[in-house]
Amino acid sequence: MRIGSVSHSLLMLIAGGTASLILAAGSARAAPRAQADLVEFEKMTWVEVRSALAAGKTTALIYTGGVEERGPQDANGGHNLMAHATVEAIARELGNAIFLPVLPYTPNAAESIPGTIGITNELLAAMLERITEQAILNGFRNVILMGDHAGGQPQVYEEVAKKLDARDGARVFYCDQVYRAANDAFDQYLAQHGYPLSLHGGIPDTSEMMYLDKDNTWVRRDLVSSAVGDPVVDGKAQFGPHSPQNGILGDARRSTAELGKRAFDMKVDFAVRQIRSLLPTS
Repeated sequence: MRIGSVSHSLLMLIAGGTASLILAAGSARAAPRAQADLVEFEKMTWVEVRSALAAGKTTALIYTGGVEERGPQDANGGHNLMAHATVEAIARELGNAIFLPVLPYTPNAAESIPGTIGITNELLAAMLERITEQAILNGFRNVILMGDHAGGQPQVYEEVAKKLDARDGARVFYCDQVYRAANDAFDQYLAQHGYPLSLHGGIPDTSEMMYLDKDNTWVRRDLVSSAVGDPVVDGKAQFGPHSPQNGILGDARRSTAELGKRAFDMKVDFAVRQIRSLLPTS
């Protein structure tokens, strides 16, 4: 009887567990993401893209990132991390946009410190032009060009936007507020609150990466407390005989995820307001 009782109990537990798994799997299959939540072109099927276009999501967002050294504490691809999160948030806030795959390379040049992989202005212009033309052929009526890295901004982006604007009836714009204006506003916030200013790899970069680094793979948090580089005075890096020249222009030691969220939210807010002012109202 004891053996039988145990066997019966085990069978009941197994049966119950199996039923739970089946129900869970069924729930997962029965609850795909709503069409309105789909904003990432490369994760959509062609049918979903077509449906989204028909529903009014006719704005394509083209965002560039970049790969460059940014100090011992931050991964080289930080611009791509920030770019992907930023353009997704912009697309969701706009409500009528889909973002194309982030372009991971922008104008730059490899340095004595390894970590930088860059392209030329000419290559960037050709890629932005081609991607924009392809977006229009896919059915998008508005294309917005944006970037997370200084290389090519604003000249290349502006020139491509002007060249392709109104082609085949589509509008093409360059959104510059997401980069320079938002960064300047955040620098002003830092100065007003007694934080040291940085040009590269400092508090803005490191803080935003800390905020977005959900799986702790992009920032070496144990190194943030010692992340100080060449000082920045009056907006210029000061190099001297004792300069660390470690990829940081400024001081990142007071970086926090809270500051990163503020910087991130500023970028999204600046971009959304500008894009809404650029898009046709009809």
